[in-house]
Amino acid sequence: MRAAPDNLGHTYQVADRLLAIEIQLRQMNCWQSEPLAAEKYLSCEPFCLDTMSFEQWLQFVLLARLKQLVEDDQPLPTVSGVAPMAEEHYRSGSGPGQSLIRELAALDELLGAKPG
Repeated sequence: MRAAPDNLGHTYQVADRLLAIEIQLRQMNCWQSEPLAAEKYLSCEPFCLDTMSFEQWLQFVLLARLKQLVEDDQPLPTVSGVAPMAEEHYRSGSGPGQSLIRELAALDELLGAKPG
């Protein structure tokens, strides 16, 4: 199913934001080229806190899932609250984590906005 023309701009904005988050993770040297072992996905905890680092969860769960939705022209979530988790993770308040928090906050806002 193709996204409606009025939703395409929104979908492109989400895709751009996902790329910006990936770039930020790469600049932080947190991007992994090797896939995770299957058991890392077997978590009952939010954000897979017991099996993955926060950055791994961003790369292998959040970004992977949202990229797949964009590529398949599937509906995107209308609620996202990842930035508060990032704020907690990077609570020292300085360093490259702050740029990542800004990117995630922009994604949260974008997903919460009505397309069109």
